[in-house]
Amino acid sequence: MDVLKRYPISSIVILGLIGFMAVFAPLIAPHDHLIGELRDRHIPPVLFGGDWNHVLGTDSLGRDILSRLIYGSRISVIVGVVTLIIGGGFGTTMGLISGYAGGWVDEIIMRIVDIKFSLPLILIALALSVLLGPSFTLLLGLLSFLIWGTFARQVRGQVLSLKELEYIAAAKTFGASPTRILFKHIMPGVFYVVLVISSLTVGGVILAEASLSFLGAGIPPPAPAWGSMVAEGRLYISTAWWVSLIPGMMIGLLVVSTVFLGDWLRDALDPRLRQRAH
Repeated sequence: MDVLKRYPISSIVILGLIGFMAVFAPLIAPHDHLIGELRDRHIPPVLFGGDWNHVLGTDSLGRDILSRLIYGSRISVIVGVVTLIIGGGFGTTMGLISGYAGGWVDEIIMRIVDIKFSLPLILIALALSVLLGPSFTLLLGLLSFLIWGTFARQVRGQVLSLKELEYIAAAKTFGASPTRILFKHIMPGVFYVVLVISSLTVGGVILAEASLSFLGAGIPPPAPAWGSMVAEGRLYISTAWWVSLIPGMMIGLLVVSTVFLGDWLRDALDPRLRQRAH
């Protein structure tokens, strides 16, 4: 029981299962996730009068919901990982440069971050999806744009405190270049910040992807994005509630698990919180 209290076991198990589904989707999906039979449309889950051939029921086109959930986990994992690599990497780099350089460089980068936070992502996404058409590349670009400012601002704050420490002054004295100081001496000190922000941000990224897919500005059909699955079932919510409810529950479960894991990482890795605990 102490282990369950000290570590986010439930979050790790849930995220591990979703990762397993994403990796081995072709092996464990019981049916084709893109093709269904109209005669099998709106079969309820097995617990509500359905059959074991479609454990979680079928949608309006007779496609197996379990198979689509399994393949949809791939989209969520890929979107989360790629967005963190692109947006998080760019934001971290901007935060390092802004905090270390200071002066007009810091001012310009932070004003760009402020402008970024003032822009309505949903409206921009809808406008671009109309002009360019919804696509996976466009979605990744929008989500990366969504998160980079958070990384830049948090990393900058950490760099501002680290660059005043004695070991940084010693590195300057010995002639270390700014690039070497940033990536060899300062970057390890902000790594835990990047890790915690990533864990706390990925849930929001997945929720944003689901929201954009729901609005038609995300993953184009017939790809089984969980958000688009919720949107596809909204017309049948009174007669076939499982079509929207089950993928909606998966989105909530994934987001809550990532947030709990992020909270635990913050408590475990933040030196200030560790000092308070002791």
